[in-house]
Amino acid sequence: MKKDIIIPKVANVHIVAFQEWNDDFMENSWYAYLVNDTDDLLEMAMVVSRAYGLINGEERKTGTFRHAFAKVEPRTAVKVELLENNVLQLNNEFMLSYFANGQLYDKTFVFRVNTINEKATADLPIINKRGVFAN
Repeated sequence: MKKDIIIPKVANVHIVAFQEWNDDFMENSWYAYLVNDTDDLLEMAMVVSRAYGLINGEERKTGTFRHAFAKVEPRTAVKVELLENNVLQLNNEFMLSYFANGQLYDKTFVFRVNTINEKATADLPIINKRGVFAN
């Protein structure tokens, strides 16, 4: 029953945000990436994202976005989505599910309100840039 279900812990797979040049906006913009810092192939990776929170005391939320990646090779990163400036003041949630070695993994990552900023950056694995890790 419930005690027989083994849910493996996600390790060395991250959702991160860092800035890249955006030709459409003619500025550096924040982008979310899925980073596979393991030696395993991630298969059928699904990322479901949304943002929610309060702005000026009023409840706000975005639509839900779904992203699918058939394979994420070991020690690589894939771009998930653009994080527009107006959603950085909200909680940005990324629900990740994937298969690795025949096991299903699942984890929810969250960038809390206003945590995506230059002061919060750290060195990111694989990408070799500075950015922000989701918790």
